[in-house]
Amino acid sequence: MPTSRSLTIIGIILLLWNLMGVMAFVTQHGMDLDQLARTDPATARTFAAMPPWLWIVYGIAVGAGVLGAILLLMRRALAATLFLVSLIAVLVQFGYTLGMTDLIAHKGLMVAAGFPAFIILVAIVQLIYTRSMVAKGALR
Repeated sequence: MPTSRSLTIIGIILLLWNLMGVMAFVTQHGMDLDQLARTDPATARTFAAMPPWLWIVYGIAVGAGVLGAILLLMRRALAATLFLVSLIAVLVQFGYTLGMTDLIAHKGLMVAAGFPAFIILVAIVQLIYTRSMVAKGALR
């Protein structure tokens, strides 16, 4: 069945993408900010100033994304709910980072917001795709 094969391929791609998000979270959370400050002081200041609740939101974003991808591969409709949670958390995370810090002033809009915009786009696409699979009855 073509839908089953494409769903599996897309599910694997989304799982790998979301696992990269987990790797980024772990790397950024444990980063040596003094060392980062020597090469990228604006980012180091932003990470240093991140409130604990924002790290939790970041963790929810990547964790819900990974679980959503796993549930998508398991053909579970609950994947759509987890992708929605991930999208909301991503919007909160980047909304705060870009709107409440001076990162844009130091790096410019395109540099500061370029990759976050791509992450938001992927989060939207994975949600829309999963919802369409639920509507088609491919997920239960």
